Amino acid sequence: MGKKDARVDAYIAKSADFAKPILKHLRKLVHRGCPGVVEEIKWGSPHFNYGGMFAGMCAFKAHCVFGFWNRALKIEKSGDAGGQFGCITSVADLPGDAVILGYVRRAAELADQGVKLGPVRREKKPLPVPAVLTAALKKKAGAFAKFRAFSPSAQREYSEWILEAKTDATRGKRLATAVGWIAEGKRRNWKYQRA
Repeated sequence: MGKKDARVDAYIAKSADFAKPILKHLRKLVHRGCPGVVEEIKWGSPHFNYGGMFAGMCAFKAHCVFGFWNRALKIEKSGDAGGQFGCITSVADLPGDAVILGYVRRAAELADQGVKLGPVRREKKPLPVPAVLTAALKKKAGAFAKFRAFSPSAQREYSEWILEAKTDATRGKRLATAVGWIAEGKRRNWKYQRA
Protein backbone atom coordinates (compact mmCIF):
# COMPACT_ATOMS: atom_id res chain seq x y z
CA MET A 1 0.00 0.00 0.00
CA GLY A 2 1.22 3.51 -0.77
CA LYS A 3 2.29 6.02 1.80
CA LYS A 4 1.84 9.77 2.00
CA ASP A 5 4.40 11.95 3.74
CA ALA A 6 3.38 14.92 5.90
CA ARG A 7 6.47 16.77 4.64
CA VAL A 8 4.91 16.79 1.16
CA ASP A 9 1.78 18.40 2.65
CA ALA A 10 4.03 21.04 4.26
CA TYR A 11 5.90 21.59 0.97
CA ILE A 12 2.65 22.16 -0.91
CA ALA A 13 1.34 24.48 1.81
CA LYS A 14 4.51 26.63 1.57
CA SER A 15 4.40 26.77 -2.24
CA ALA A 16 3.16 29.79 -4.20
CA ASP A 17 -0.59 30.01 -4.68
CA PHE A 18 -0.39 29.15 -8.40
CA ALA A 19 1.62 25.98 -7.58
CA LYS A 20 -0.65 24.46 -4.94
CA PRO A 21 -3.38 23.16 -7.31
CA ILE A 22 -0.74 21.82 -9.72
CA LEU A 23 1.14 19.91 -7.03
CA LYS A 24 -2.06 18.58 -5.44
CA HIS A 25 -3.35 17.44 -8.83
CA LEU A 26 -0.13 15.66 -9.77
CA ARG A 27 0.10 14.02 -6.34
CA LYS A 28 -3.48 12.73 -6.65
CA LEU A 29 -2.81 11.31 -10.14
CA VAL A 30 0.41 9.57 -9.10
CA HIS A 31 -1.34 7.89 -6.16
CA ARG A 32 -4.33 6.93 -8.32
CA GLY A 33 -2.15 5.45 -11.07
CA CYS A 34 0.26 3.69 -8.71
CA PRO A 35 -1.38 2.92 -5.37
CA GLY A 36 1.85 1.45 -3.97
CA VAL A 37 3.88 4.64 -4.42
CA VAL A 38 5.70 6.03 -1.37
CA GLU A 39 6.28 9.77 -0.93
CA GLU A 40 9.38 11.43 0.42
CA ILE A 41 11.26 14.69 0.26
CA LYS A 42 14.47 14.35 -1.72
CA TRP A 43 16.72 17.27 -2.62
CA GLY A 44 14.20 19.55 -0.92
CA SER A 45 11.20 18.65 -3.08
CA PRO A 46 8.52 15.91 -3.25
CA HIS A 47 9.50 12.62 -4.85
CA PHE A 48 7.67 9.37 -5.33
CA ASN A 49 9.31 5.98 -4.96
CA TYR A 50 8.07 2.71 -6.34
CA GLY A 51 10.74 0.08 -6.77
CA GLY A 52 13.27 2.93 -6.67
CA MET A 53 13.14 6.50 -7.94
CA PHE A 54 9.80 6.88 -9.68
CA ALA A 55 8.81 10.54 -10.20
CA GLY A 56 9.39 13.97 -8.75
CA MET A 57 7.83 17.41 -8.73
CA CYS A 58 9.06 20.80 -7.70
CA ALA A 59 7.64 24.31 -7.38
CA PHE A 60 9.65 27.39 -8.30
CA LYS A 61 8.77 31.10 -8.19
CA ALA A 62 6.91 31.14 -11.48
CA HIS A 63 6.46 27.52 -12.56
CA CYS A 64 6.41 23.88 -11.48
CA VAL A 65 8.09 20.84 -12.99
CA PHE A 66 7.15 17.18 -12.93
CA GLY A 67 8.89 14.19 -14.39
CA PHE A 68 9.54 10.47 -14.25
CA TRP A 69 12.97 9.06 -13.49
CA ASN A 70 12.91 5.99 -15.73
CA ARG A 71 14.06 6.96 -19.22
CA ALA A 72 12.60 3.68 -20.54
CA LEU A 73 9.23 5.43 -20.28
CA LYS A 74 10.27 7.53 -23.31
CA ILE A 75 8.28 10.69 -22.78
CA GLU A 76 9.19 13.41 -25.25
CA LYS A 77 10.52 16.30 -23.18
CA SER A 78 8.68 19.59 -23.54
CA GLY A 79 10.71 22.79 -23.15
CA ASP A 80 13.85 23.54 -21.17
CA ALA A 81 12.55 22.85 -17.67
CA GLY A 82 13.76 19.90 -15.62
CA GLY A 83 10.66 17.73 -16.00
CA GLN A 84 9.25 16.12 -19.09
CA PHE A 85 6.29 18.50 -19.24
CA GLY A 86 8.16 21.81 -19.39
CA CYS A 87 7.30 24.81 -17.25
CA ILE A 88 3.91 24.19 -15.68
CA THR A 89 2.16 27.39 -14.60
CA SER A 90 -1.38 25.97 -14.24
CA VAL A 91 -3.16 22.62 -14.29
CA ALA A 92 -4.22 23.49 -17.86
CA ASP A 93 -0.54 23.23 -18.94
CA LEU A 94 -0.56 19.50 -18.15
CA PRO A 95 -1.66 16.78 -20.54
CA GLY A 96 -5.08 15.33 -19.74
CA ASP A 97 -5.55 13.16 -16.66
CA ALA A 98 -5.85 10.01 -18.80
CA VAL A 99 -2.46 10.73 -20.40
CA ILE A 100 -0.69 11.31 -17.08
CA LEU A 101 -2.37 8.25 -15.55
CA GLY A 102 -1.18 6.23 -18.54
CA TYR A 103 2.40 7.40 -17.93
CA VAL A 104 2.13 6.61 -14.21
CA ARG A 105 0.78 3.13 -14.88
CA ARG A 106 3.42 2.44 -17.54
CA ALA A 107 6.18 3.63 -15.19
CA ALA A 108 4.81 1.29 -12.50
CA GLU A 109 4.78 -1.62 -14.99
CA LEU A 110 8.41 -0.93 -15.90
CA ALA A 111 9.33 -0.83 -12.21
CA ASP A 112 7.52 -4.13 -11.62
CA GLN A 113 9.43 -5.67 -14.54
CA GLY A 114 12.73 -4.35 -13.16
CA VAL A 115 13.37 -2.18 -16.22
CA LYS A 116 15.45 0.78 -15.06
CA LEU A 117 17.19 3.32 -17.19
CA GLY A 118 18.62 6.10 -15.07
CA PRO A 119 19.78 9.55 -16.08
CA VAL A 120 21.79 9.98 -19.25
CA ARG A 121 25.48 9.98 -18.51
CA ARG A 122 27.26 12.37 -20.80
CA GLU A 123 30.89 11.54 -21.24
CA LYS A 124 33.27 14.38 -21.78
CA LYS A 125 34.96 14.37 -25.12
CA PRO A 126 38.67 13.79 -24.84
CA LEU A 127 40.48 17.05 -24.43
CA PRO A 128 43.52 17.26 -26.68
CA VAL A 129 46.73 17.51 -24.73
CA PRO A 130 48.39 20.82 -25.58
CA ALA A 131 51.40 20.33 -27.87
CA VAL A 132 53.59 22.43 -25.54
CA LEU A 133 52.78 20.07 -22.65
CA THR A 134 53.52 16.97 -24.70
CA ALA A 135 56.82 18.44 -25.92
CA ALA A 136 57.88 19.48 -22.41
CA LEU A 137 57.00 16.07 -20.96
CA LYS A 138 59.03 14.27 -23.62
CA LYS A 139 62.09 16.32 -22.66
CA LYS A 140 61.92 15.17 -19.02
CA ALA A 141 62.92 11.52 -18.53
CA GLY A 142 59.91 9.34 -17.71
CA ALA A 143 57.48 12.24 -17.40
CA PHE A 144 55.54 11.48 -20.57
CA ALA A 145 55.06 7.81 -19.56
CA LYS A 146 53.80 8.88 -16.11
CA PHE A 147 51.40 11.35 -17.71
CA ARG A 148 49.99 8.65 -20.03
CA ALA A 149 49.52 6.37 -16.97
CA PHE A 150 47.26 8.97 -15.33
CA SER A 151 43.49 8.55 -15.60
CA PRO A 152 41.79 10.59 -18.34
CA SER A 153 40.43 12.99 -15.70
CA ALA A 154 43.92 13.57 -14.27
CA GLN A 155 45.28 14.23 -17.78
CA ARG A 156 42.35 16.59 -18.40
CA GLU A 157 43.13 18.57 -15.22
CA TYR A 158 46.65 19.30 -16.42
CA SER A 159 45.58 20.01 -20.01
CA GLU A 160 42.86 22.44 -18.93
CA TRP A 161 45.22 24.16 -16.51
CA ILE A 162 47.72 24.82 -19.31
CA LEU A 163 45.06 25.81 -21.86
CA GLU A 164 43.29 28.21 -19.47
CA ALA A 165 46.40 30.34 -18.92
CA LYS A 166 45.70 33.84 -20.21
CA THR A 167 49.29 34.95 -20.79
CA ASP A 168 52.40 33.27 -22.14
CA ALA A 169 54.20 33.99 -18.86
CA THR A 170 51.51 32.21 -16.84
CA ARG A 171 51.45 29.34 -19.32
CA GLY A 172 55.24 28.97 -19.01
CA LYS A 173 55.11 28.89 -15.19
CA ARG A 174 52.30 26.37 -15.19
CA LEU A 175 54.10 24.23 -17.75
CA ALA A 176 57.28 24.10 -15.66
CA THR A 177 55.30 23.27 -12.52
CA ALA A 178 53.22 20.63 -14.32
CA VAL A 179 56.25 18.85 -15.77
CA GLY A 180 57.88 18.71 -12.33
CA TRP A 181 54.78 17.34 -10.63
CA ILE A 182 54.05 14.84 -13.39
CA ALA A 183 57.64 13.56 -13.29
CA GLU A 184 57.06 12.87 -9.58
CA GLY A 185 53.80 11.06 -10.41
CA LYS A 186 51.64 13.74 -8.79
CA ARG A 187 48.18 14.69 -9.98
CA ARG A 188 47.49 18.36 -10.50
CA ASN A 189 45.69 18.79 -7.17
CA TRP A 190 47.95 16.43 -5.26
CA LYS A 191 48.14 18.80 -2.28
CA TYR A 192 44.47 18.16 -1.52
CA GLN A 193 44.49 14.38 -1.82
CA ARG A 194 44.14 12.27 1.28
CA ALA A 195 47.28 10.47 2.33
